[in-house]
Amino acid sequence: MKNISKYSLLILLLISSLTFGQRIKDVAYLNGSSSEQIIGYGLVVGLAGTGDSYRSSFTIQSVSSMLKRFGITVPQTDLRTKNVAAVMVTASLNSQLKAGAVFDVVVSSMGDATSLQGGTLLMTPISGGNGKVYGFAQGPISVGGYDINTPSGSRLAKNHSLAGRVPRGGSLKEDVNTEEVSNQEVTVFLRDPDLTTSSNVSTAINTKFGGEIAKSVDAASILIVVPADKQNNFVAFLAELENLNIQIDNVAKVVLNERTGTVVAGSNVRIQPVSITHGSLNIQIRSNPIISQPNAFSQGRTEVFNNLVPYVSQDSTSTIAIQGATNVQEIAAALNSLKATPRDIIAIFQALKEAGALVAELVIM
Repeated sequence: MKNISKYSLLILLLISSLTFGQRIKDVAYLNGSSSEQIIGYGLVVGLAGTGDSYRSSFTIQSVSSMLKRFGITVPQTDLRTKNVAAVMVTASLNSQLKAGAVFDVVVSSMGDATSLQGGTLLMTPISGGNGKVYGFAQGPISVGGYDINTPSGSRLAKNHSLAGRVPRGGSLKEDVNTEEVSNQEVTVFLRDPDLTTSSNVSTAINTKFGGEIAKSVDAASILIVVPADKQNNFVAFLAELENLNIQIDNVAKVVLNERTGTVVAGSNVRIQPVSITHGSLNIQIRSNPIISQPNAFSQGRTEVFNNLVPYVSQDSTSTIAIQGATNVQEIAAALNSLKATPRDIIAIFQALKEAGALVAELVIM
């Protein structure tokens, strides 16, 4: 039986309309604090026959070059790489890390390996976008899944086995950030620029420390002049600053994921007075095989006819009038009264936006 109108599970998250204070460190970062994306190319060994095949020529070249470093010369035509896989190694480093720090790295297959389970990453240099080598990565890989293929063609898989992590497998050899931060001025950068939030941050800082030491430069940055009595204990001032609670202002937004049927509505979403009419058309096509058996000694053949019978049903059409919804609870109650499915709710939100009745940004994933 084929069912054209299959629906996914709806998850409508109602974000509270109450605005809770958040710490500055949760919504912003200070100048001198950032992240560095690093990457490297390496080899994973010790695989149980699940590595790259001879078609992955770069793996063969990498193994040959590695062996030459150890004084071993083997013709590439004689190499077998079924226990070896070429991988990319990636990580994101906090700019405050110093030489000697260890961190997790992510390992992802490049070739046609079938699994990295049980493999060990060989020492791999990892560098930033500027080409500078910041450190090395090495260690056993934690995959968290498996992919088993049998000679008969059966397959048993769980999660994804072509990417994994090496916990604390990276070792930093060079400081990421060499920029010196002045103890006289500091700038706070919002991760999500917003004029209202920027103003709230500067107001909260001035209220906490007194005077006009903070000034909102734009929607993303707040310039702070460090008080003279705080400059001698600059780190303590920064710690007090980043733990200061502020009020953030969220943009009204509705996020729709059509693949999973997920709808997420923010607390500032509003719906203007509008009338909604909803009805769904369900089509089912059922297969009723009919077998035609020939008479004895007729030299005929047995035939199978697939008799497809369509069934069409129309859900009862409902109409509701919304006098205006000022919070997500009212929006959810109105849509629930239609007994709409997740896919229908997504279509309704799109129609509301086209009609100009949805006061929110609509994001479709």
